[in-house]
Amino acid sequence: MKFVIQRVTQAEVSIEEKVVGSIGRGFVVLIGVSNTDTKEIADKMIKKLVNLRIFEDDEGKTNLSLADVDGELMLISQFTLYANCKKGNRPSFIEAGAPDLANSLYEYMIEGCKSFIPKVATGEFGAMMKISLVNEGPFTILLNSDEL
Repeated sequence: MKFVIQRVTQAEVSIEEKVVGSIGRGFVVLIGVSNTDTKEIADKMIKKLVNLRIFEDDEGKTNLSLADVDGELMLISQFTLYANCKKGNRPSFIEAGAPDLANSLYEYMIEGCKSFIPKVATGEFGAMMKISLVNEGPFTILLNSDEL
């Protein structure tokens, strides 16, 4: 499982020109699922995500978590995080999770995050989305379950 986490001051996701989700200060998380991912892996990733201390404290040190700053989450499913570009110039996506598995784990992660963070916005699995955000810092973290 892969997460691209961006610390933001605001973000919104639109489908067919209609805003379907928005957040203020928090994280936009792009989520990639592979065929080997499980609920146990998702739980590990959720725990790491909600406890990341990447907001600044009064001394300017990145020492505060989402809960410490009343932060919000936007979770976006993105199979292209598993693009394989080793051969040729056209990416292969065979390493991405099958749609049924990926959607099931995506929905599981949404519910899991809601147990920690009061406001969790989402896109729509499989939809063509437009995401706008203001990345604060910029501050972007890559989490790969294989490396945790």
